[in-house]
Amino acid sequence: MSQLSSLQMAAGNPALAAAVRRARKLLHRRALVAAAASTVPVPGLDWAVDAALLSRLLPQINAEFGLTPQQIDQLDPHKREQVQKAVAMVGSVLIGKLVTRELVLRATQSVGVRLTTKQAAKYVPIAGQAVAATLGYATLRYLGEQHLRDCVRVVQQAQLQLPAPARR
Repeated sequence: MSQLSSLQMAAGNPALAAAVRRARKLLHRRALVAAAASTVPVPGLDWAVDAALLSRLLPQINAEFGLTPQQIDQLDPHKREQVQKAVAMVGSVLIGKLVTRELVLRATQSVGVRLTTKQAAKYVPIAGQAVAATLGYATLRYLGEQHLRDCVRVVQQAQLQLPAPARR
């Protein structure tokens, strides 16, 4: 059986589906930046850019779902405990925590082989840069989608009320 997307998981809950769409829009923009950074043939630059992008993106995604440390702290104690139990069940190290580059790098080790391939592909002229850009985009999208699914599961398990969408 294939894994459901975050949007499929949110089906039936219009507020949750809208939060997923807003978060995906953020994710798409950041993934395009990662793709562009992947084409620059400077060793390690793409890793640094990916970590920096994710360390800014993941807190924004958490905020869409009411899962930043500040938002969780404002919940009543019973609801806060439900959220913490749901986070533990999902196994996310990126929900309800201060997201740092180090934390992001640890979480991205799950796609380390793909990132290494991306770095190697850069050194093959033109076609290699296209491959690196594609892998850069795909890697960030993959990590973001994983995080979105975790957020949706936590919101559903904790029966969390979503915050009003932030005005941008």
